[in-house]
Amino acid sequence: MSLIESRVLELPPPRISEALPRDYIALTKPRVMSLVLFTAFVGLVLAPGDFHPVLAITALLCIAAGAGAAGALNMWYEADLDAKMTRTAGRPIPRGRITRPEALTFGITLALFSVITLGILVNWIAAGLLAFTIFFYVVIYTIWLKRRTAQNIVIGGTAGALPPVVAWSAVTGSLAIEPLILFAIIFFWTPPHFWALALFRRGDYASAGVPMLPVVAGSDAARLQILLYSVVLVAVAVAPWPLGYFGAAYGLSALVLGAVMLALAAQVYRQRTGAAALRAARRLFRFSIVYLFALFAALLLGELAARLPIAL
Repeated sequence: MSLIESRVLELPPPRISEALPRDYIALTKPRVMSLVLFTAFVGLVLAPGDFHPVLAITALLCIAAGAGAAGALNMWYEADLDAKMTRTAGRPIPRGRITRPEALTFGITLALFSVITLGILVNWIAAGLLAFTIFFYVVIYTIWLKRRTAQNIVIGGTAGALPPVVAWSAVTGSLAIEPLILFAIIFFWTPPHFWALALFRRGDYASAGVPMLPVVAGSDAARLQILLYSVVLVAVAVAPWPLGYFGAAYGLSALVLGAVMLALAAQVYRQRTGAAALRAARRLFRFSIVYLFALFAALLLGELAARLPIAL
């Protein structure tokens, strides 16, 4: 037997992947994708002009695929962190359901497919923005910022705020004030949302070595920043109504939702110790999701109502 043949016989048998379709779906972070898809849909509906339903569905599917690609690439890079954190230890890579190379291949393939399809079938401005969104989330936030600075969420929030801008540009091929308002709302929503999570998951982040604000600056500093960002968020969300960009239904919804958001943020600021502090952070985290969905839903319903003919 030759040396080459003996080496071949010593090689281990090829690994058979144990991944199921649900494991690949989990890689795309479907809960995050649902929020991305909804905000993108609102941006698409708000955009002026006629847009063929097939193109609208194509644009939304591409944005969803792009978000899924970013999620998969995030899990590929952060597999070591995910394995250390209780909240993420059940993800497909730490569980051994999917290997890191498989996740990398899946993420890159999905990213290329989403961007190229959006460019060819819709327009290349939207495709370029989608490519930038994926790049920002994976490279700027995941690879560069997350392990280096407590401002990771603040800067990284740019990626999560861009889907409605991508959707608007898919319809119009340009930008305007309205999608930038939507961008600003999501951008200022991101820090209080994630820092509330970090408050009651502080030990998880500390053990994994992730420099979230409560870990680096302390919980009290994080509570103050949550309150300040919540004030800015509510002001940014309400302002488009008196400025004439969005209607009264949206404005009233923004006021009511904002009042609840501020009350919960103030409660987080006041409750400093014990189980009450953790409960306050959890309440704010959970409501912040409701806040963003409800705010965009009010905007969507107001726009749809304005377009429907009303019989007098």
